[in-house]
Amino acid sequence: MKKDMYGVLGLQKGASAEEIKSAFRKKAKECHPDTHPGDKAAEAKFKEINAAYEVLSDPQKKSNYDRFGDAEGPQFGGGGFGGGNPFGAGGVHFDFGDLGDIGDFIFNSFGGDMFGGGGRRASRMRGGDIHASMVLTFRESALGVTKMVNYSRMEKCGTCNGTGARGGDVETCKYCNGQGRVRQRGMLGFATVVPCSACNGRGKTIKNKCDPCRGAGAVKKSVSYEVNIPAGIADGQAVNIEGEGDAAINGGPDGMRGSLVIAIRVQPHPILVRDGYDLHMELPISFTQSILGCKVKIPTIEGTTEITIAPYTQNGTRHILRGKGIKRLRQMGSGDLVVIILVEMPNKLDRKTLDAIAALNNVIDPREYSKRRSYDEKMGKL
Repeated sequence: MKKDMYGVLGLQKGASAEEIKSAFRKKAKECHPDTHPGDKAAEAKFKEINAAYEVLSDPQKKSNYDRFGDAEGPQFGGGGFGGGNPFGAGGVHFDFGDLGDIGDFIFNSFGGDMFGGGGRRASRMRGGDIHASMVLTFRESALGVTKMVNYSRMEKCGTCNGTGARGGDVETCKYCNGQGRVRQRGMLGFATVVPCSACNGRGKTIKNKCDPCRGAGAVKKSVSYEVNIPAGIADGQAVNIEGEGDAAINGGPDGMRGSLVIAIRVQPHPILVRDGYDLHMELPISFTQSILGCKVKIPTIEGTTEITIAPYTQNGTRHILRGKGIKRLRQMGSGDLVVIILVEMPNKLDRKTLDAIAALNNVIDPREYSKRRSYDEKMGKL
């Protein structure tokens, strides 16, 4: 079974070039032979990491791996379809993991001539993703907010309509004859069909470059975009906005934009602490308030509210305000606000106050201290 190149680096399929480079550096540092002398397992792991990076850091190899599961593109070998072999003695083996890739393979790899003619179906090129960050207040993350983000991106050149050619001056690629694919023979003699490196799989080459974009088909521009941040988003999550990233280089009229990916950072609240969609807070009250009862103002997402502390409230008592927590992200309902009571004793009292408390202690029935009474009973049995 082939290794999962993304898994080797601890990534998910579709990771960006920056994420791949960062993951490689981290993994390589962890198991570098210089830091693990004589460790054969670390040496093998280091080679595995390097092999994965060699594939995923190369745009063409990465594209082949993402589409066909192999850095060199679709592989030819024995086995075929079993029974009768319509492709000759050698046979052709397909990976049916992605039916969309099979369609592209049939039409693109063989230039559309497989079934007796027909033109090549060109795939739409996609631009790169743009990564940005945004800092929100605690309240903004909980309630949602609309904010402007300013950034630079590649825009499709309006002069050449993304082709990169002056006045549409393009010509058929002489290396692939306009097919966008070329056949290569591997070390074992098996043939592979790969994108043409001369035209990057487009089948056309630029004869005279467009002046504004210098043949790139895209130009750098500064833009402002209004982002709707949904209520309930948490620190560390991201907002992915498709079609607001970079335009594809030489993507032509049908080129696709990448995504704008905004990493969210949330400032902490001075009192409230988020736990999933619930909010927690500690509410200190004096020992006299706990005995006599009181009303106390507390913070909420919307502002403030007042809760009632009943007489004889014990330390650690929890008050739960249903639905006063964080709105569930893109769902119905909200979490709860959990208030934990902390009964606080004074740090210092004068003699007159101490004498008054001592007199009070003498008139309080010891049986009213249930926990103390239970403790004394257990000690008496030791």
